[in-house]
Order: sequence, then C-alpha cells, then structure tokens
Amino acid sequence: MLPITADSWSLLQASAVFALCALAIALGGTRITAAVDQLADRTGIGEATAGAVLLGAATSLGGSVLSVTAAWRGHPELAFSNALGGIAVQTFFLAVADMLYRRANLEHAAASAPNMMQNALLISLLALILIAPSLPAITLGGVHPVTPLLLGLYLYGLRLVRGATKAPMWRPRITRETREDRPDGASFRASLSRLWGEFALLMVVLGLAGWLLEPAATVIAAETGLGQTVVGVMLTAVSTSIPELVTAVAAVRRGALTLAVGGIIGGNAFDTLFTAASDVAFRDGSLYHAVPAGPQFWVALTLLMSGILMMGLIRRERHGFAQIGAESLAIALLYPLGVALMLSR
Repeated sequence: MLPITADSWSLLQASAVFALCALAIALGGTRITAAVDQLADRTGIGEATAGAVLLGAATSLGGSVLSVTAAWRGHPELAFSNALGGIAVQTFFLAVADMLYRRANLEHAAASAPNMMQNALLISLLALILIAPSLPAITLGGVHPVTPLLLGLYLYGLRLVRGATKAPMWRPRITRETREDRPDGASFRASLSRLWGEFALLMVVLGLAGWLLEPAATVIAAETGLGQTVVGVMLTAVSTSIPELVTAVAAVRRGALTLAVGGIIGGNAFDTLFTAASDVAFRDGSLYHAVPAGPQFWVALTLLMSGILMMGLIRRERHGFAQIGAESLAIALLYPLGVALMLSR
C-alpha cells in the first residue's frame, strides 16, 4: 500500500504509480477519440475544430494538470519541460501516423484551411514563449505579461480556425487521395447527452491521472538523478502524449484524417497554454525566467518541426520515399536527434 504523502514514496512505488497513470491516460485517450469524432458530426462543428478544441483539450488534460501541479509545488523546470516536450513528441507522432497511412502522404490527404490555420497559430504561440525569457522578468500579481498574451492569442486563433472551417478563403485542390470531412452515419446512433456524458467522464479520468503523475515524476527525477528536464521531456511528456499517438492512429484507421491531423496540431496549440497556466500557478515570479536554457531548446526544435509540417501541408506531396512524405521523414529524424542531443549534455 502506498504511503499517504508522495514525499515518502520509494522509486519502485513512484514508478508503479507512474505506469498505472500512463496506462489510464492511454486507455482513456483511446476511447475519447470515437466520442469526439461522433460529437464533431452531431454538433456540426467539423473534425478540424473538434480536433483543435475537444480532442486537443481532452487528450492534453493529463499533461496540463501535471504541469500546473508541478509549477504550484515549485518545480518550474518539470512544468515547462513536460509542456514543450509534449508538443515535440506529438508532432513526431503525426509523422508516425503518416507512416501507417499507406494510400497517400497524410499531409496531402488531410490538407485543409483549418489545419493550416491551426499550425500557424501554434508557430505564433511557440514564438511568443521563446521571446518571453528575453523580456524583463516583471510580474503583475505574480503573472508575467506574456501569459495573458498567450491566452488572448490562442482565443483569437480559435476564432480564425472557426472562420476557416465555416467560410474558408481558399481550399486545397481535391484529388483522388484527399479525404474530406463528412459525417459518419454511425455518429447518430448514440444520444447526444450520452456522448457528452462519456466525454466528461473520460476528461475526469485523464485529469486525475495527470495529477498523480506529477509527484511520481518528481520522485523519479530525484531518485534516479536524471533531472527534471530529462524526466519531463522523456517520461511525463511521452506518457501524457500517448493519447495523441493512439487517437491519431485510430482516427487514420477510421478514415478521419482531418481529425487525426487537427487533433495533433490543435492539441499542440492547446499545450502551449500549459506554460501560461503554470506561470499563474508558479508563485515565485516569472515561470519563463525560472527555467534553465535546456527546456527552451525544445521550443526552438518544435518551431522547426512545425515549420516543416506547414511546408508539407502547403506542398502536398502525394507519394514520397517508401510512401512517407519528405516532411514527415524530416520530423521523424529531428525528434530522436533532439533527444540524443539532450542526453549527451
């Protein structure tokens, strides 16, 4: 039986809690995909918007709770590393989904104005986070001015994504491999109240798992000597991002390609708000100035990966080497290279 306080957990106990929470996040995230896909059809908001708002927020809930809890308990490095490491690994997962979709490159088949807009929003949010440490370390009520700017930019971006869904100013050329967002007849079998109830319950499960992950990750970082950046990027970020991998693969198999891409990019944009929420929870000044340079490397790397993804969505290569898009291949190589550079320091 576990001790009441996490401070007294052994490495074995912390690892067990970590594994159980990661499993709960994986299972809950998997089930929530089908619910979001059906809600997208039933509510008429579209797969891209559902991916950005519902699926992105739901699958990211465990990670957001973890980052906020870490910041509140005085671990800004873990909070920051978990947030930005999660965005990088989720972008890598999109390349994995492309490898599993054999009909055409995913960037070609899932091209849409909303997905382009979401990716542009993500790049803008990451750039703002990268600028923050260079600004004066002033706070208003313990909150750095970049934090409300992040929230405002995100909300404005969601409005633009919504506009790109309802009244796009341009459309990608439709080809034989392009998969458009069309309602699935199976979406209308379950009642709308049941779908929302299932969605809410799964959100609670993901949130509780994220809350328990933070003390387990802190113990693992202290007991193994790996440090909070490595644990944040390699362990918590990957484990809390498992739903993105599972949901992307599941969505691709269901033929919901726009949802697969929109869920990853939308989840990444939502994940930038981890830093904003963590800055509010962190009571010792500006979170952006409290983390070392190491975690900021992942902001720059993710910017690079997102820019390459944007080029892939614009270029729309139909078939690449081994049926993998050149941009996906580049992303698949960049992420492990970043991990290797981090571990070599």
